Amino acid sequence: MQNQKVLRLLRTRIVIGLVTFMLCAPSLALGWGPGGHMMVASIAFKRLNPRAKAQVKELLARPINPAEVTVKSKDFVNASHWADDIKSVPSFDHFKILHFIDHPFSTDGTALPADQPEPDNIVKALEDNVEILKTSTDKDAQAQALRFIIHFVGDIHQPLHSATRVSAALPGGDRGGNDVSIKVAGKTTNLHSYWDGGIGVFPKGGPPPNFAPPPLNQIPAAVASAISGNPATDPKLKLNEPLNFSGWAGESFALAKSTAYKGMRNGVTPSAAYNTKARKVARQRVAWGGYRLAALLNSIWP
Repeated sequence: MQNQKVLRLLRTRIVIGLVTFMLCAPSLALGWGPGGHMMVASIAFKRLNPRAKAQVKELLARPINPAEVTVKSKDFVNASHWADDIKSVPSFDHFKILHFIDHPFSTDGTALPADQPEPDNIVKALEDNVEILKTSTDKDAQAQALRFIIHFVGDIHQPLHSATRVSAALPGGDRGGNDVSIKVAGKTTNLHSYWDGGIGVFPKGGPPPNFAPPPLNQIPAAVASAISGNPATDPKLKLNEPLNFSGWAGESFALAKSTAYKGMRNGVTPSAAYNTKARKVARQRVAWGGYRLAALLNSIWP
């Protein structure tokens, strides 16, 4: 009887420990949150030419696998978070590595890992999926490729999807800030997640485990804030180069070093000055992602 009581006590402590760990551990983020992706898609959809708009509507109506996930995102704006929605489907695990391209850099002289970035990365994924969209005769393959393109164009404009900071403590890199624990409003989060949410100003999705996207009616105001001061006429956008994926990743890498990581280390609370600059960058990257996504799809269906 005494042994049974001890076993029950041990099981209870283990369960409590696991729950505490899950509640306190920073989550592994894979892209802008659903709000940020929906902003990118909303900006892009309004700039599609009539042929491109008709083609994307046709492809997004297809009930591709996993059908139970796809059925929830048949419109262009909600299709933007489909690639994150499938994270919980085991058969799609191999796509997770395609959301980023971790270019390493060091601020303390630690040698950079020779195996980064991975050969399978977001730049290659965009190239491959554009080729499928252009040349495949398989409509389901095209529909999947389109959903990935909508999402990955958003991801590649998130600065922490193109960088990983290497240090003596983390010689393999910090996974785009996922391993940098910071304090925001008295709560612990990680640097990557903070940027995924647009430094606290993008429309928020629902809590785990469902992570429901924000309602569509929250997107227009957020889009207006993003495009204000970030016109599509900016020559630095280079909209005549709609396949310049490496260039987009290079911009994000530079912004990760100059802005996203600036002064950020474990335990830090971002300052008001940091938040002001970071929000400006986050909004610009969402706006540019939307403009470039439209230019890309318009080039495929001119």
